[in-house]
Amino acid sequence: MRQGSVKKVLAIASGGGHWVQLQRLIPATDEHEVVFVTTIESYRSDVNGHRFYVVADANRWNKFALIKMAIKLAWIISKERPDVMISTGAAPGYFALRMGKLIGSRTIWLDSIANVEELSMSGAKIGRYADLWLTQWPHLAKPEGPYFAGAVL
Repeated sequence: MRQGSVKKVLAIASGGGHWVQLQRLIPATDEHEVVFVTTIESYRSDVNGHRFYVVADANRWNKFALIKMAIKLAWIISKERPDVMISTGAAPGYFALRMGKLIGSRTIWLDSIANVEELSMSGAKIGRYADLWLTQWPHLAKPEGPYFAGAVL
């Protein structure tokens, strides 16, 4: 654990809307050390002053890229040893949160606001690995999760 109440937060998201939504959460981490992981190198300039990693962009149709991404995530997580991991999706967040549970990190999943009709595939599968599992749509919330705590993004 870090000195005092400062925590190391690993913030993970794919590109596009997932990254934009993750950036909207960052003010909540101002008192903590935040490390970023995404799939697009050019996002580095969005988080100047923070450690930043890029992993392969992968999905269920490209198994080799998923393996490559998972290996890099395992290396990042073992190197950084975060106290908390947060993701807005998609595949990198799913794999990272699953790995985070193995090392005792607290994990938070906030499903993309774009998923109006149903949870994302990653969002639907992450529930048992997330300490806090949220949806931004009240009609997608269930008693066992995901939970609706307001439209946070």
